[in-house]
Amino acid sequence: MLDFSCNHFALFDLPERFALDGAALDAAYRRLQSKVHPDRYADGTDAERRLALQASARVNEAYRALREPVTRAEYLLTLHGIDARDETDTRLPLDFLERQLERREEASAAASAHDARTLAAIVDGVRTEVRELQAVLVQLLDERHDYAAARGVVRELRFLHKVNEDLAELDAALDEAAGA
Repeated sequence: MLDFSCNHFALFDLPERFALDGAALDAAYRRLQSKVHPDRYADGTDAERRLALQASARVNEAYRALREPVTRAEYLLTLHGIDARDETDTRLPLDFLERQLERREEASAAASAHDARTLAAIVDGVRTEVRELQAVLVQLLDERHDYAAARGVVRELRFLHKVNEDLAELDAALDEAAGA
């Protein structure tokens, strides 16, 4: 039914790369899910139904990991023996942290002032930085295979992902306040 021993990329028959064709991933996901979905085995034995559930869960887990750039990069590092989410190492470059602190302060002030334009500019700045970091990861992971150097960039990308989520919450609150 499904080879549970292969990595996420092999499961979807995709190259082991950070730069990934999203449409190819989606198509492979749909193709695999149609083969292993538990509904296809509703009339099967208990073992077949259980295996189908496990296979479907495995496909879903792999898809979630590869769909998002942050988790895909972390997974690639894991494949090469590097834990990007090591809880004991929380270091990030000071200039990076200072820039994010300034962004958060500016965003908070913009939200308090109901300044949607400034908040949108901050969000755009974060998205630009995310794209820049993703381009660096393509170089480090796909071209140079420098997984150790990529670890710090992945950590920055994860941090920016959280900043982006926080900004989205501020933006939603601003929209809600404007609609009230």
